[in-house]
Amino acid sequence: MNYTINQLRIFLKITQAESITKAAEALHLSQPAVSIQLKKFQKQFEIPLTEIVGRKIFITDFGKEVAESAENILDQAYALNYKTQAHKGQLTGRLKFSIVSTAKYIMPYFVSDFLRQNSGVELVMDVTNKVSVLQSLERNEIDFSLVSVLPETLRVDKIELMQNKLFLVGSGNDKFNKKPYDKSIFETIPLIYREYGSGTRQTMEIYVKQNKLPVHKKMELTSNEAVKQAVIAGLGYSIMPLIGIKNELQNGELQIIPVKGFPIESVWNLIWMKGKNHSPVASAFLNYLKKEKENIIKQRFEWFEHY
Repeated sequence: MNYTINQLRIFLKITQAESITKAAEALHLSQPAVSIQLKKFQKQFEIPLTEIVGRKIFITDFGKEVAESAENILDQAYALNYKTQAHKGQLTGRLKFSIVSTAKYIMPYFVSDFLRQNSGVELVMDVTNKVSVLQSLERNEIDFSLVSVLPETLRVDKIELMQNKLFLVGSGNDKFNKKPYDKSIFETIPLIYREYGSGTRQTMEIYVKQNKLPVHKKMELTSNEAVKQAVIAGLGYSIMPLIGIKNELQNGELQIIPVKGFPIESVWNLIWMKGKNHSPVASAFLNYLKKEKENIIKQRFEWFEHY
């Protein structure tokens, strides 16, 4: 056996994502690079680790056993690094998040200074949809999640981070009145939706139902970035979180369409399972957040209040 730590890490991510493409995205590697490492790793075993049926990859029973061992080996390798740093008097460990896709515009600002102050802390942040976020939370695979819609089926504790605002937006090339429209505008414009499982979509659908908006669904896309580009291209309109469209509003690619009753307002919450025993790193981060939250909002998100 001559496998590397990197090959173990890549194979474990493939088994978790059940997709080479998704594993490559999560690891910030190219798909060919991940495929090459998987082949090299497989050559060290006489029994298949994976099977391809159609265009989907499946992990064999043996592959699942190898993945479990790989996870244990990686955990021990990380532990050795942390022990070395702990002997130097540093706070050490892994801080693990699973956040909804739009939260990627927020969470980095709340952890950046904490990581600079604690060089022995390693950040692991999975950016995915709300369904996957809550699954990771329920399986106790992470320390914290960041969501704008609290789960109804899980018992969680939370810290409110900041306000969330959603506006009706369109391409900057379209012409709209400055005077607010009433809800009849939705009879004439095609709306672009996020996929099922998205927190943004859930917030949008609740608002549409409560206000009996006469919406015309145009299409459904699987990421905030995809929706944003479709709206910029003039393919339709969407109800989008302000936090993810700052640059596009400022450079004129997108515009907020004034509509009575908007923006839709909610709150970004950092959540964790009720009764969870936090690691020293997670506890230190919570203490840091309680102390510095308002300063971070003022320094990083002051622009938010102008809309």
